[in-house]
Amino acid sequence: MQAEKEDEDEASPEEYVALSDFTGGGSDQRSFSSGDRLLVHSKPSAEWWWATLQGVPGYVPASYLRLVTAEEEEEEDISLEDPWQDEEYFGSYGTLRLHLEMLSDKSRTETYRQVILSNSASLRNKAVMDLGCGTGIISLFCAQLAQPSVVYAVEASSMADYTRQLVKQNGCEEVVTVLQGRAEEIELPEQVDVLVSEWMGNCLLFEFMVESVLQARDRCLRDGGIMWPSSAALTLVPCQADSYYTEKMAFWERPYGLDFTPLQPLAQQEFFTKPKFSHLIEPEDCLTAPCDVICLDMYTLQVRDLEEMKGQFHFCVEKSGVFHGFTAWFTVHFESLEEGGAAVELNTGPNSEPTHWKQTLFMLDRPVSVYAGDSISGSIVLHRNPVWRRHMTVTLQWNINSSTEDTDNCQANLFMSLYTIYLSDYVHKVVTDDFIIFHTFVVTFFSC
Repeated sequence: MQAEKEDEDEASPEEYVALSDFTGGGSDQRSFSSGDRLLVHSKPSAEWWWATLQGVPGYVPASYLRLVTAEEEEEEDISLEDPWQDEEYFGSYGTLRLHLEMLSDKSRTETYRQVILSNSASLRNKAVMDLGCGTGIISLFCAQLAQPSVVYAVEASSMADYTRQLVKQNGCEEVVTVLQGRAEEIELPEQVDVLVSEWMGNCLLFEFMVESVLQARDRCLRDGGIMWPSSAALTLVPCQADSYYTEKMAFWERPYGLDFTPLQPLAQQEFFTKPKFSHLIEPEDCLTAPCDVICLDMYTLQVRDLEEMKGQFHFCVEKSGVFHGFTAWFTVHFESLEEGGAAVELNTGPNSEPTHWKQTLFMLDRPVSVYAGDSISGSIVLHRNPVWRRHMTVTLQWNINSSTEDTDNCQANLFMSLYTIYLSDYVHKVVTDDFIIFHTFVVTFFSC
């Protein structure tokens, strides 16, 4: 390998970008972080390349890297000045497509309406901030259903111009003031009593609008003020996904009486190596009771806490079935301002009315049979990308403890899945004690 490397040293190095973190296992391996730019000098094998990072050489895993395109080289300086990708992000919210999807979500929108209505007496003469107001629907609810002294409707996208028109059209301009700009930059004439926002993304945190909410809380919310939502939780459950597995994998066994099984590895790579967004899990496909794995207190959560969030889980399998993967969703709660009033809940799980978020399915590379009495234990880590601030990595690590001797010989096996979630591309790595498989793929991902 060393001889091959020296033979290729004279070739011009190519620039690659790291798709996820890598920690070298020896002195000849070069560690790097997601987003790092490496110069690849030679490719001795398909799996390991010789590269340098900041002048320090070493072997690196090829599957962790993506070639930097000519367009990226030209735009590098501009892109790095915008780690939040505001042009792309706010540009998507400047069109009606996402707002139509959100406003058509009755579970979501009616929950916010119910929060305002059930607290209307306590909102009287209060100052309210509606952060990321979009078309201003929550601000209009406040103005029409309660009697706040003022509502500051803050929107960073170009939709703010239309929001002003909607406020005037609905006769609320005496109460609602629309301000265009990022939450981190907007200056209010006063501190507010209530900060309300619909900031949640897929897997709760994706897009990390929650950071803007926390900064607005610290800058604009008076002491003792109210946060809506007041708390949030990410929920996980091991599940069956037989229809999806059959549709994407079993189909290739005997279509039209022909053997297409050589295409199954390709199908596995194409369909199962990325999270399935907009998934709707049936309650009967849950193999265990769900578990809240990450819980957020919106009064005490700090921006620095978002860099890495960890949770543990222990599931007891309630019925025998095929373990195809994990399904995730979230729940948020809105505390009541009324004395003795009940909190309002928005639950995006399978036992509630469907929302535009639906659920997120993380498929295993291969299904595992489990039996009643088995247990699935492990951890989940949400790691924020250190460069691109709206991106994150979800790492699931688990083991199956069998109550029988029939659980596919995985009683002592340790499994780990890593999903790096970007606005427009993803990386998925599955590791078991026997093998490592890396996949790279691109998919357009919009979340509201």
